[in-house]
Amino acid sequence: METGLTIQAERLRSINNSKYHVPFPRSVRVDELDVDGLQSVSIMPAGADEKQVILHLHGGGYVTGSIGAYLMLCIPMAKSLRARIILPEYRLAPEHPFPAALDDALKAYRWLLAQGYAASDIVLSGDSAGGGLCLAAVQALRDAGEPLPGAVLCISPWTDLTQSSQSHVANVQSEVLLRTDMLRLWASYYAGAADLKNPLISPFFADFKGFPPMLILVDQGEILFDDARIVAERARAAGVDVALSVWEGLWHVWPIVGDLVPESGLAFDEMSRFMHTKLSR
Repeated sequence: METGLTIQAERLRSINNSKYHVPFPRSVRVDELDVDGLQSVSIMPAGADEKQVILHLHGGGYVTGSIGAYLMLCIPMAKSLRARIILPEYRLAPEHPFPAALDDALKAYRWLLAQGYAASDIVLSGDSAGGGLCLAAVQALRDAGEPLPGAVLCISPWTDLTQSSQSHVANVQSEVLLRTDMLRLWASYYAGAADLKNPLISPFFADFKGFPPMLILVDQGEILFDDARIVAERARAAGVDVALSVWEGLWHVWPIVGDLVPESGLAFDEMSRFMHTKLSR
């Protein structure tokens, strides 16, 4: 990944990169949506179970990411999982530091409840920073005594904004997209004056007791490998139903390239099996 880019340049690059995709299937309908003031889209594939919905929180290090940049991930994901996806644009740092993104994620989740979805029929999904944001949102909901989603999907989640895990050193040669120094800068933008070890910022340090079933996908060569592995271990020790899916020879959030590589489809198939097993209980 390029370094030294301004935040605005990073955001533009994200949008430009997302233009290289195979044609989106016509069987998936994309509609603009106002989610309690958050610009969002509804992605509805043909044949979807209308009772179930996925709230996807996009990645981008809390400083970049948008609807336009994430259709390439979410459209084929919605088709493969046979489920409606709501994709909101939460506020980004440095203009809007913590807890803005978390507040927006919670707003979107509560909006779904207000639309009549049962909490048990909602899947909270996220990639990279969005994966960490999912886990933070579940913590906040649990601690507030609110109903929790039926399941959580995390793709290459960024959970430790202190960048303290060993995989930042062990996987520096195999990592093809991220740099620890870049993540450190973005973490400072997001956290602002708050403690990076706050579990609502770094769910790596969270208490996972009472969490819903979780599926975490990660490639073993990522510098964020331990962000996924250790969270899975700690959640499992807290009694959570956790599946950690470790892949090899790919890269950070590989399903974001959609149908350009077959491994995206294989990851979506795994998510689909998990989701429909856990929500059908």
